[in-house]
Amino acid sequence: MLFFDPIYLLFMIPGLVMSLWASAKTKSAFKKYGNVRARMTGAQAARQMLDQAGLHDVKIGVSSGFLSDHYNPATRSLGLSPDVHDRASIAAVGVACHEAGHAIQHANAYAPLQLRSALVPTASLGSNFGYLAIVFGLFLSISGMVYIGIALFSATVLFQLVTLPVEFDATNRAKQLVVNYGIVSPYEREGMDKVLNAAAWTYVAAAVSSILTLLYFLLRAGVLGGSDD
Repeated sequence: MLFFDPIYLLFMIPGLVMSLWASAKTKSAFKKYGNVRARMTGAQAARQMLDQAGLHDVKIGVSSGFLSDHYNPATRSLGLSPDVHDRASIAAVGVACHEAGHAIQHANAYAPLQLRSALVPTASLGSNFGYLAIVFGLFLSISGMVYIGIALFSATVLFQLVTLPVEFDATNRAKQLVVNYGIVSPYEREGMDKVLNAAAWTYVAAAVSSILTLLYFLLRAGVLGGSDD
């Protein structure tokens, strides 16, 4: 049965282990460099980076939750978690400037960001309904439903893959501009790099997990490796 398929565990465990490792690595780096003082808070650093880039109209607010930091292209605003918005630490500066990097991407019409934004509705549909369609299709032996679910879930996988260059580019922009704009020194940036590099692994882990999930369903549907009987 699908819910007790040991093959499912073989596909899911690598992604789960990678996700847990990436999350622990990110939290550890943020905690370590969250205690290394910077010359300004995360909000101040992001504001300076945005202003230097001519993005005076991009707003900065506080979002609830730990490391809930994000950039919203629709409202042209940064939402920074309290530990990032209010703290003057190397970790806070790194995360805040990474999000400011997304705003700069948006202003420069960075193609992968535009593609990711366009994929959001389809990816959300695939994440919410694609999985259910596959599960019920397999359970009821309705191949058409399975294939529809796989098509929907594939949009989620594509979204995760497109997210990788978007996040890596935002990180690279932050690493370069924080020094160019005098937000941190080259020496201070070493700690910031470790925080952002650790965070990047969470996106890699999410993409790997999605790909493995899709491969498992393709196998169960008989698209890979033969029949799903």
